Amino acid sequence: MKYEQLAKDIIKNVGGKENVNSVVHCVTRLRFKLKDEDKANTDVLKNMDGIVTVMKSGGQYQVVIGNHVPDVYKAVLAAGGFDTESSSDDEENGEKQSLFNQFVDMISGIFAPVLGVLAATGMIKGFNALFVALEWYPNTSGTYYILHAIGDSLFYFFPIFLGFTAMKKFGGNHFVGMAIGAALVYPTLSGLTSGDPLYTLFQGTLFESPVYITFLGIPVILMSYASSVIPIVLAAFIGAKLERWFTKVIPDVVKTFLVPFSTLLVVVPLTFLVIGPIATWVGAFLGQGTNWAYEVSPLLAGLILGGLWQVFVMFGLHWGFIPIAINNLSVMGYDYILAMISATSLATTGVVLGVMLRTKNQKIKTLSIPAAISAVFGVSEPALYGITLPLKRPFFITLITSAVGGVIMAAAGTKVYMMGGLGVFGIPSKIGPEGLDVGFWGGMTAMAVNLVLGFILAYFFGLSKKQRSEETNNQQATTSSTERKDEEIVSPLKGNVMLLSEVKDEAFSTGALGKGLAIDPTEGKLISPVAGTVTALFPTNHAVGITTDSGAQILMHIGLDTIQLDGKHFTSYVKQGDRVEKGQQLVDFDIEQIKKAGYSVVTPVLVTNSADYSEIVVTQSKTVEVGDHFIEAVIV
Repeated sequence: MKYEQLAKDIIKNVGGKENVNSVVHCVTRLRFKLKDEDKANTDVLKNMDGIVTVMKSGGQYQVVIGNHVPDVYKAVLAAGGFDTESSSDDEENGEKQSLFNQFVDMISGIFAPVLGVLAATGMIKGFNALFVALEWYPNTSGTYYILHAIGDSLFYFFPIFLGFTAMKKFGGNHFVGMAIGAALVYPTLSGLTSGDPLYTLFQGTLFESPVYITFLGIPVILMSYASSVIPIVLAAFIGAKLERWFTKVIPDVVKTFLVPFSTLLVVVPLTFLVIGPIATWVGAFLGQGTNWAYEVSPLLAGLILGGLWQVFVMFGLHWGFIPIAINNLSVMGYDYILAMISATSLATTGVVLGVMLRTKNQKIKTLSIPAAISAVFGVSEPALYGITLPLKRPFFITLITSAVGGVIMAAAGTKVYMMGGLGVFGIPSKIGPEGLDVGFWGGMTAMAVNLVLGFILAYFFGLSKKQRSEETNNQQATTSSTERKDEEIVSPLKGNVMLLSEVKDEAFSTGALGKGLAIDPTEGKLISPVAGTVTALFPTNHAVGITTDSGAQILMHIGLDTIQLDGKHFTSYVKQGDRVEKGQQLVDFDIEQIKKAGYSVVTPVLVTNSADYSEIVVTQSKTVEVGDHFIEAVIV
C-alpha cells in the first residue's frame, strides 16, 4: 500500500488507464506504451514526489522511479487493473512506429524482465570464480559445484526463459514459448552428437555440418542451443504468428489443447531443421563481426562505447547492445562491450561526490548521497537525471571520464566472462579462466581512474563561475533574510490544540518531520499562517507546504491517512508556486464527511526545517481561533 497513491497519480497523469497499451519495468523505470503521448502530463509527473524524471524514447513513455521501481510497478498494476500477462499489438491500437523504435521496444520487452535475475546469477558465478582465484576453496569442492549450478542455471537454460518473455512480447502463449526453449536444450539430443555422423552437409564450406539424425527423412543439423539467444527469439516470433492462425481455424471446443499441440508440432521441428541452424550461424557471424570491429581499433571502440554509454542509456539505446553482448558470451565465451562500459558507474559516482563537496545547494547535496550510492552499484539514472544532466557540466565530465575508462580497458584487453552484477558487483565477472590476468587488473585500474578522475574534474570544473556565484548569492540572501527576524506562525485553523506526541502517526509524533503542534479542527477552513510561497501542494489537496520570505518551511497536513481519500471532500484555492499572504484561505475540507469515511482530521502544523532555528516555541493555549498566535521559530 506504500506506493498506492503514487501509482494512482502516475496512471492519472499518463492519460488514465484507457490511454495505456502496456506497462513493464526495468531496473529504474516504468516503461509505458501509450495510445497518445500528448495526453500525458509530463511536467506534472516530473515534479511529482517519488519520480526522478520522464523520458520518451524507443516508442516508450518512460517514468524514471529509482531503485524501488518493482514496488511501484506492482502498485501501478494493482491501481490500473492491468494484466501482467497481456501484450499489446501496435497495429491493432492504431500506433505506427518506426522500425528502429519497434526494434528497441522488442529488445527491451524481451530482455528487461530477466536482466535482474541474470545479473544476480552472474554475480554468484562471478564471486564463485573469485573465491577459487583467492584459493578459499578448490574448483573440485561441493561448495564450488553448487554455487556454479546456481550461477550457471539461468544462462545455460536461457532459451527457456527467453521463450517465456519473447512469446509474451509477441502476443503468444508464453508456456508454449517455454516448451520450445526446453526442447532446444533437451539433454538427450545433445548427447546424440558423440558418435559417428550419418553424413556431412556442406562439406568443405564455412557451413560444414555433420548430420547425426533425421526428422521424417530430413537431415537435422544438431547444434548446442544452451545459452543461445537468436534461435529462440526467432522461433517464438514464428510460433506466435502460427498460434494466432491456429486460434482462428481450430474450433473453440478443442482450442485449449489443439492450438498449443499444433503450434509445437510445427515450430519445434521447424526450429531444429531451419531456424536454429540459420540463427546459430547468424549469431556466430555477429560475434565474429563484433570481435573483428574490436580488433580493428580497440582503443576507438573503448573511446566510443565508454564515452557515449550514458547517452545510450539516456535515450534507451543501450538495449541494442545487450543481445549482442549476450550472444558474444554464448558464442565466444567472453564479451568486450560490457567490459568497456562497466567503469561508467564509477565515473558517475566520482562526479557526483565531487559536485556534492563543491556545491552549496542543499538540495543537490541531499540528492548526491543516495545517487552516489546507487551509482556505485551500477544504477546511474538517479545521478544522471537528478544531478549531472541538469547541471550540464558534470554530465559532460562523466562522458569524458567514462571514455578514459573505456580506453584503458580496451588497451588492457579487459573482458567479461559472464553476465554479472552492475557497478562494483560486476568486478568478479572480469575473472577469466586464467584467473586474475592483465585484463582483470586493467579493469580495476579503469574503475579506480574513473572514480578519482571524475571526482577531481567535477570538484574543480563541475560548476561554472555563474553557477557558483548564484549559489553564493542565494546562500547569502537566505542567511541574511533568516537572520533579520524570528518567524511568527499563526493558527491556520479553529479548534483544539494537541501536542505532536499525541498524534497517532509516528512520522509526526516523533518529530521526524519537524517540530510544531497539531489541531483537532472544529471548522473546515485552512488559512495561511504566514506570508510566503506555496512550495508543496499534494494533488489530493490534503497537505500544503509554504516557505516564508525569511526561509521558514511550514507544512500543514489535514488529517491522518487522508491521502487515501484521493482528494474527496477537499477543495483547494491555491496552486503550487502561488504567492500567499497571512490569513489567505488555502483549502476547504468537509470535517463530517472525512470522519464518516473513517479518517481523523487532526492536523499537524510543522516547521520542517526546525534544525535551522535555536528554538521552536509553541502556544500553551488549549484552543485556538484562526489567526491566533500559535508557533514562534526563534533564531537566537
